[in-house]
Amino acid sequence: MWAQHTLTLPARRRGFHLITREIVGAVPELGRTRAGLLHVFIQHTSASLTLNENASPDVRADFETYFTHAVPDGWAPFTHTLEGEDDMAAHIKASLLGPSLTLPVQQGRLALGTWQGVYLCEHRDHGGPRRLILTLNGEPI
Repeated sequence: MWAQHTLTLPARRRGFHLITREIVGAVPELGRTRAGLLHVFIQHTSASLTLNENASPDVRADFETYFTHAVPDGWAPFTHTLEGEDDMAAHIKASLLGPSLTLPVQQGRLALGTWQGVYLCEHRDHGGPRRLILTLNGEPI
């Protein structure tokens, strides 16, 4: 079985945002899948996806603190500056974290660890809505 959906997330402020529930809600076939894979792909170059702790908001804040320090906006050697000081830094952060995740599906649910959640990593101050392509492949229940 194959299913594919597009999920448009509303604009969010810069930071790391849990979106696991939104993804699950956008793929109704997930609940009818015994075993499979859900591929999540973001169609943007200045935002990314990652999987990490879903319990403490401190983890998400610390991610933002780290990436802001490691790849600062407006770094003088950047030459790609037409879209603002945060643009090139956002592209680098998105490349480091990546545009996609492949998640296991087991008995109608994402088979994530107890403390795992999917993050939208918004690297721009005004990134706008973000579009995800969700592709499920699996064996029906």
